[in-house]
Amino acid sequence: MARAYYNEIDPYAAQWLRNLIAAGHIAPGDVDTRSIADVRPDDLAGYTQCHFFAGIGGWSYAARLAGWPDERPLWTASAPCPPWSRARIWHRAAAGEKDPRDLWPAFVPLVADRRPADLFGEQVSGRKVGPWIERAKDSLQKLGYAFSGTDRRSRDHEGPQGRERFYFSAHFGGTRGKGLVSRRGTRTARPWRWRGEEDLRAIASAPFEPGHSWPQPLIRRSDDGVSPRVAALRAYGNAIDPYVAAEVIGAFLDAERDAA
Repeated sequence: MARAYYNEIDPYAAQWLRNLIAAGHIAPGDVDTRSIADVRPDDLAGYTQCHFFAGIGGWSYAARLAGWPDERPLWTASAPCPPWSRARIWHRAAAGEKDPRDLWPAFVPLVADRRPADLFGEQVSGRKVGPWIERAKDSLQKLGYAFSGTDRRSRDHEGPQGRERFYFSAHFGGTRGKGLVSRRGTRTARPWRWRGEEDLRAIASAPFEPGHSWPQPLIRRSDDGVSPRVAALRAYGNAIDPYVAAEVIGAFLDAERDAA
């Protein structure tokens, strides 16, 4: 049976991942709470899918929405955004590659060793993140990947907010531009509609149950003492919009079928 590897350092999000796996909402697998800097290529042997900076499993959920089987190999990475976000500027933190939270350099050696066939990821968008995008593109192309990407807003895909992100795909040995999302239509219908503060209250208080945009965690507090509401909102804030990610993966699959 195919198993997925999830790498997530936040204890609350990691437990959330385990709950989602147990409930069957994302691909079955194992959760590794070590820093990606401590992960070695051999640790990934035997896993069909690998999701780094996994958060609450958005990429695995998106893959299923798009029709990507759990049994098909896939890597995803949503590298930390603080070094490149507006929040970094407001808090006067170190910029870009000088920020210790810039962990893309720890991810690339794993890709270089394992050479996954298909890789998807995202990052914040905007002028300030341009150097990150160029570095990611250059590092993957040097490894033999065709890289393509585009900015997407959640609102353009029936989402509850702007949440603009840069989404990218990379295919080993593929043609340049494969998988680029150019259309703005909605491929995957959302089974819910955002209800504002009502949903935020439900996130903090509800036990585990399918509903809203995402199933809830089966824990009342995080391991580091952070309140459930704060920890849950942090997890949601860091998460991708899986319906937009499903559009990105779906466009990649469309391009693959067109080329067949």
